[in-house]
Amino acid sequence: MEKTKLLTIAVLSLLVLNLATLGFLLLSGPNGNHHQQGQGPEGRLKPKEIIIEKLHFDVNQQKEYDKLIQWHQGEIKTIEDHIREAKDALYQILSSSEINIKSKDSLINALSLHQKEIEITHFKHFEDTKKLCHKDQIEDFNTLTEELGRLFSKGRKPPRR
Repeated sequence: MEKTKLLTIAVLSLLVLNLATLGFLLLSGPNGNHHQQGQGPEGRLKPKEIIIEKLHFDVNQQKEYDKLIQWHQGEIKTIEDHIREAKDALYQILSSSEINIKSKDSLINALSLHQKEIEITHFKHFEDTKKLCHKDQIEDFNTLTEELGRLFSKGRKPPRR
């Protein structure tokens, strides 16, 4: 009887522990992280929010910045679509019995030009962002430019505060 009692207590303890774990996971939101408005994964602020905060944009500047973001995202999506098409065509060459070097080189060159377009678009976006700044915000913008590479890299680290 002693073993049965011990086994029952162990099973009930494990059941309670599993239910508590499930409750925690369900209540803590997507991917187990608490997401707040304006925050991305792991509770980090989204780049848009970081820029608005660091540049101290007023309401009108924020509206104009939203328009810039919409333009920027549209341009980048179009370029990324071209990149996807070029990559599809490039890798289709692999299924040929003989690889056409000129076609391969042409597609690789097209990919590099599309990547160049992306960088030009990013740069223009920040030129336009700078134009939104008032004179007293330019110094903040210049400080922000030191962080831009890190801020927008994949797997970015949260900015230092």
